[in-house]
Amino acid sequence: MTDSTSTSSGSSHTAAVIEAYCIKNDLPCEKTITPDTNNTTYVVELPGTHKLKTNVALSIGKHSLTINAFVARNPDENHKGVYEWLLERNRRMYAVAFSIDQYGDIYLTGKVPNENLSEDELDRILGAVLEYSDNSFNIILELGFETAIRKEWAWRIKSGESTANLAAFSHLAAPRDAD
Repeated sequence: MTDSTSTSSGSSHTAAVIEAYCIKNDLPCEKTITPDTNNTTYVVELPGTHKLKTNVALSIGKHSLTINAFVARNPDENHKGVYEWLLERNRRMYAVAFSIDQYGDIYLTGKVPNENLSEDELDRILGAVLEYSDNSFNIILELGFETAIRKEWAWRIKSGESTANLAAFSHLAAPRDAD
């Protein structure tokens, strides 16, 4: 049985771990407290390579830490292909899994107990979030936004605009082979 003191101390412990971790690793972090629930949420900014940054919301509840990170918006096309790709990855992931919200936007979500959270465990969790978000980003874009990428590439070439930030999709610049 848990009393309010141990619940409060679990939440305080989790908050202290998050704050110490962000300071130690020089990560931008914003703290908010929800007035009606008094729950604390930290939004931590993780720098990426393919996805320039991933914002991770770490919401401290009475007994657990909830993890939410936006990955990509609702795909324009090929929903089945995108969701199959995400679900195949879920079975091999640590601490978080891909999910979608009511709008079809793609997130990484998870929940871990407050009582055992350490800086090492938080490092593993945030490392997993960054790896999954960053390494899946271009694949999700290619699977779910291929037509838009092709149109953007063609427009930039026609207009003399830079295609530098589309370099990962240069193979989509070539016209599709006729069937």
